[in-house]
Amino acid sequence: MAYLPTIQSPADLKRLPVSALPQLAAEMREAICRQVMSSGGHFAPNLGVVELTIALHYIFDFGHDRLLFDVGHQCYPHKLLTGRYPLLSKLRQRGGMAGFPEPSESDYDLFAVGHAGTSISTAVGMARGDTLNGDAFDPQHQPDGRRVVAMVGDASIVNGVAMEGLNNAGTLNRQFLVVLNDNGMSIAHPQGAVARYLDRVRVNPAYRSFKKVGKDLVSHLPGAELVEDMYHRMGEIAKDAVAADAWFEKFGLLTVGPIDGHDLPSLIDMLVAVKDVDRPIVLHVHTVKGKGYEFSEGDATTFHSPKPFRVTEGELQSEGCRVELKSGGRSFTAAFSDRLGDLMERDDKVVAATAAMPDGTGLAELLPRFPDRMWDTGICESHAMDMMAGLAKTGWKPFFAVYSTFIQRAFDQAFQEVALQGLAVRLCLDRAGLVGGDGAVHHGFCDISILRVFPDAALVAAIDEPSLAAALDFMADYDTGLSAVRYPRSNVSDRFSDLECPPFELGKSRPLIEHDEPDAAIVAYGAMAIDAAAAIDELGGDYNVELHDARFARPVDVDLLRRLDERGIPIITVEDHGIEGGFGSCVIDAMHDAGLDARRVTRLAIPTRWIAQGSREEQLEDAGIDTASIARAVRHAIELRREAIDTRDRLRSA
Repeated sequence: MAYLPTIQSPADLKRLPVSALPQLAAEMREAICRQVMSSGGHFAPNLGVVELTIALHYIFDFGHDRLLFDVGHQCYPHKLLTGRYPLLSKLRQRGGMAGFPEPSESDYDLFAVGHAGTSISTAVGMARGDTLNGDAFDPQHQPDGRRVVAMVGDASIVNGVAMEGLNNAGTLNRQFLVVLNDNGMSIAHPQGAVARYLDRVRVNPAYRSFKKVGKDLVSHLPGAELVEDMYHRMGEIAKDAVAADAWFEKFGLLTVGPIDGHDLPSLIDMLVAVKDVDRPIVLHVHTVKGKGYEFSEGDATTFHSPKPFRVTEGELQSEGCRVELKSGGRSFTAAFSDRLGDLMERDDKVVAATAAMPDGTGLAELLPRFPDRMWDTGICESHAMDMMAGLAKTGWKPFFAVYSTFIQRAFDQAFQEVALQGLAVRLCLDRAGLVGGDGAVHHGFCDISILRVFPDAALVAAIDEPSLAAALDFMADYDTGLSAVRYPRSNVSDRFSDLECPPFELGKSRPLIEHDEPDAAIVAYGAMAIDAAAAIDELGGDYNVELHDARFARPVDVDLLRRLDERGIPIITVEDHGIEGGFGSCVIDAMHDAGLDARRVTRLAIPTRWIAQGSREEQLEDAGIDTASIARAVRHAIELRREAIDTRDRLRSA
């Protein structure tokens, strides 16, 4: 009998005997594997938490209790147990299952979560809110109250916000459970002192032998009176698991574990033991990222969030199977990696860092080549930005490779320690714009608007690989202040490979298509120039439309805008960024400051609303910046101008 299709809610799960749960876990892994093979998605993180998620839903009632996720890409098993198995076949697609927790999809998802480090703090807030509302669990006075569980994993515990949350969680005087899913990984191998501490806990036999821990040890822990009280009330199972020298004790949270995160009976027994303790606890669970398949366990980084793949030899479960990831062309990320490597070979003052995303940003290939000039800081963008500032202050040329969606996590540091100091830190913003299946949590829609406020900032965008290389060369020599280059989660185009790619000059654009008597001009920022060129092709010979690669959002090429204004033609700005404060706004502001007429400017950008998961092409269409939409906007602007000219001529002749 197959169990997974019968699970429409956690109530169905609770009706199964514990002996049936391993089969359910195997079915869930198989379902996730088959779907990710077809569509791509987060694979290894979800395989690692199957048993843990089953156990949590088996013991808690998260229709009533609170479950908050960190690194929401571990939510697939949770979704399969909360009525969304029918949505799995359209994973990360329109109308299907979102790849991250999504409250609009289910009441079991409390926050849309795509960034790390947030669950403990939001859980503390909900715990305090439930207490104020009189809804909180209390073993004596309100046994039916709400319990709160924060599930943390993929090394997000090292994030600064998680540390702040732990510090505050220790002050709670009520039930509060932090489940630490310790798989020895983040997206890549975790970095830093906390990660090394957890490594020692994981491999030290003393920590695995719970019977070694006795009452005499508990009496010496910080907050001994509180801890000893809990020690007496937690029962034999949890008592034996109280860890010696537990790091989290310093925050005022009793630590239990580590325990085996794939042993369902033990997990269930432990959760029963800690469920009703009315003090904050960390349950340290050891799991294997990619659990269940030899290929993903052996290479969890590659299979963290793979493209669609296929098994070419053997069965999925066999050790002899061979897996091939589908190739989709040369990505901007790969181009960036190669071009940054070339730059580091030529300039020995260039250094680089990433925050737990060496594969995603392309630095993984470079780390072995430049071990003394390149670092992975772990999930801590704020620290990484400040570290870059320190490197710049000591005469180096730091490049920080980071997803656009994550750069806002370091805005304060970009302001205080970089821009205010006039330091030349260089930001390389991968996944800028609409990102496809990851959806709204990962769209890079506000990097221009948050970085343009800094004096002397130089904001550039690449349209293809040659322009990306030229942008990096420009940034390496730009010492006046902060600089940033943005590029999408897309493949590089060879549309303009036959044109010479000139060096970047501060505040200067590059013409791509010119006419003696243009009907309109598109000024495109970044890779949207390729879509704009396709739109011009679609318009055919009916109109003469110029195309300019803006290159800079700050400073904007005012000379170009003046020339276009003097011609009296419509100007259409195109960008893969939010319309509020984006490139189009930079153009409007620059024209106003220069005394130019900005009324003929049409801005095409991501509208001020959330764009759901789907293909990037669907999202561009939804935002009104796909090829067809650009062509319609250009045609409309030209026709309006022609009507205005006809009206003016008629009035003059009347």
